[in-house]
Amino acid sequence: MGFILDGLDTESYDRNYSDRELVRRILHYFKPYTRQMTVSAAMIMLNSAAGTAGPIIIGRALDLVGANPTWQIMALMAGGVLLMGIAAWVFNYIRRTISARVIGDVVLKLREDVFDATMGHDLSFYDEHPSGKIVSRVTSDTQDFSNVVTLVLDLLSQVLLVLILSVWLFRINAWLTLALLGMTPFAAAIALSFRRVARRVTRNARQITAKINAQIQESISGIVVAKSFRQEPAIYDTFARNNKEAYRVGVRRGLIINTIFPIMGMASGLSIGILFYLSGLATRGAGAVSPGNWYLFMQAVGFYWWPLMGIASFWSQFQDGLSAAERVFALIDADPRVVQIASEPVEHLDGEIEFHNLAFSYTDGEVVLPDFSLHIRPKETVALVGHTGAGKSSIARLITRFYEFQDGQLLVDRRDIRTFELMDYRRHIGLVPQEPFLFSGTVRDNIRYAYPNAGDDAVRTAAMAISNGAWLSGLTDGLDTDVGERGANLSMGQRQLVALARVLLKDPAIFILDEATASVDPFTETQIQEGLDTIMRDRTAIVIAHRLSTVKNADRIVVLDHGRIIEVGAHAGLLAQGGHYAELYNTYFRHQSLEYIEHFDALVPAG
Repeated sequence: MGFILDGLDTESYDRNYSDRELVRRILHYFKPYTRQMTVSAAMIMLNSAAGTAGPIIIGRALDLVGANPTWQIMALMAGGVLLMGIAAWVFNYIRRTISARVIGDVVLKLREDVFDATMGHDLSFYDEHPSGKIVSRVTSDTQDFSNVVTLVLDLLSQVLLVLILSVWLFRINAWLTLALLGMTPFAAAIALSFRRVARRVTRNARQITAKINAQIQESISGIVVAKSFRQEPAIYDTFARNNKEAYRVGVRRGLIINTIFPIMGMASGLSIGILFYLSGLATRGAGAVSPGNWYLFMQAVGFYWWPLMGIASFWSQFQDGLSAAERVFALIDADPRVVQIASEPVEHLDGEIEFHNLAFSYTDGEVVLPDFSLHIRPKETVALVGHTGAGKSSIARLITRFYEFQDGQLLVDRRDIRTFELMDYRRHIGLVPQEPFLFSGTVRDNIRYAYPNAGDDAVRTAAMAISNGAWLSGLTDGLDTDVGERGANLSMGQRQLVALARVLLKDPAIFILDEATASVDPFTETQIQEGLDTIMRDRTAIVIAHRLSTVKNADRIVVLDHGRIIEVGAHAGLLAQGGHYAELYNTYFRHQSLEYIEHFDALVPAG
């Protein structure tokens, strides 16, 4: 059946769990609800007993027909069947009500666990795995997990009914009962023979669904770029290919899963015919089986085959649930790359940072920082400059502990960064990425995101500290302006100002800025620079510089080339050396200088 998985990719963190391991993990989530599940099990037993009593009463009534019973006896028999039916319904209702609550609580806990694990993964995890596939596991897979429990409880109810009926049938005719039980292994073998194939095809279906979800999410997120390059047809073609693949997978899955129904139906008919013949022989001669008991045996065939038919009928859903549980547990169990060797509290940081012979790479074949050493003093502003790929952003990501380095040391306040409790440590880190991300809500909400317990006065103080609050006048409703999805209602410069205010409210000891390359108007750039001056005052600041003003104001400029430091110094001194920094200045920064602007203006004729 190797063709079933052709063309589909699993995630690197996926793993195969045995049924025993899956059941053990599932039972772990039900352990806090032992009392409720005990009551549910009791209801299943009572429901099975009531369900079994109905056919037994009917069988007794058939035997009494030949004895000319009174109408009172027949009415009593009919009432007994009705009462057993009502009792079975009541017990089943109680069981389903309890089960629904417990399953809901378990799914809630499982979803919390998988989301918590997702939030705990380092950034390299999100670099490798599309967010759409992760979302699919957190949402739909956790919901489908509940199907496993529901189907197991239904199956357990039917199995108990069969066991109770078997005991009764043994009292009537052991030989016929053994003949009936002898058919069970064949039925079980037929149903369970599809187990492995069903697991594979259902896992395959979930993988293609996750693939489509990821492609849809990426297409919607990048719709602006797609439209600007007129790539809507290409996006649709990609979706169409994935959709056709999903169609092929669905057809294969349907054919394989549904193959079991004709086979089970044929086997069921054959067994009914055999038992019909044997029970017919048993009604003749001495010790003959009565008509009522003959009815019971024929009913028992249906009861015996119904759980097995249920396994076959719901096996695809059952495997969907197990596959969903397997995918969820794989996401929870994914090995982190950023591993702390201790969890020491971080109450205060001076902001001293030391790299000692540090080696770092994103993948095995690409070394970004081969042997990096740098000492940043407390409250020092260091500007990192260099061509694309020089390692500037990698240094910032290592300081924030978003990625794991492979060799060497990274010390903060002379303590190994791997010994910190990460939540504590990151409270002292303020990061403004190259493209500031804003969440849906107001400007006030986004500033408060850094410190959820901050009051309105603290939020306003942080906002006013950026360029004396002049930027707020450009917002339609001030701090209550709705930023839109991902900050779409604000300009890039306004988003940067919100991000700066957010960091200022956090009051970090270490500030990291990856200056945006997007063009902003001169007035907004002035406001941004004033905000930067405010934030970097009395803090350790690491700046990936794209603005000349930031570079010139830095205490030290570190020039990088392919992960190595080739020059260190102040702006004027490095420029006078005529080295790599002077080349970068003429390439990236010179056009921002006042001298260049005045020279250019002099070349342009008046009028």
